[in-house]
Amino acid sequence: MNASIRTALFALTLPLATAALAQSQAPIQVEADRLDLDQRAGTAVYSGNVDIRQGEMQLRGERVEILRNDAGELSQAIATGERAYLRNQLDDQETPMEGWARRIIYHVSERRVELIDQAELTQQGDRFQGGRLEYFIDQEVVQARSDVSGSDNQRIRMTLQPEQ
Repeated sequence: MNASIRTALFALTLPLATAALAQSQAPIQVEADRLDLDQRAGTAVYSGNVDIRQGEMQLRGERVEILRNDAGELSQAIATGERAYLRNQLDDQETPMEGWARRIIYHVSERRVELIDQAELTQQGDRFQGGRLEYFIDQEVVQARSDVSGSDNQRIRMTLQPEQ
């Protein structure tokens, strides 16, 4: 296997890893029509119906860009498309967290997800919609905003399930 392709595949292990060790060691499956890798810039760009899976984590979009910081560590995974998608099944939850938006940014070290433009997030039956949603994975905190740069305001809507 070409060293560049191995590097690009290795770059995916951190943004798709969860807290569970078994999850982070699961094989990574990537499907895309194209890969553009720039090792000097620290980027790997997958395009064309991209589907990345590792264990119970899935990231889909028309384009997915993986970025590394100056230290060579993975910093972000950015998925874009008409309905980019992120799914993650946390160990302590019965149903997966799922998110859709035109742009999804996963901040690796912060374990924080931004869903931007026509954003939607579901978690344990609760549903959030708005222009911009920010989800802090470990704290299970959602912040919602109606404003999106370059777009009309997208009013916040929530459906919250009663405690059981």
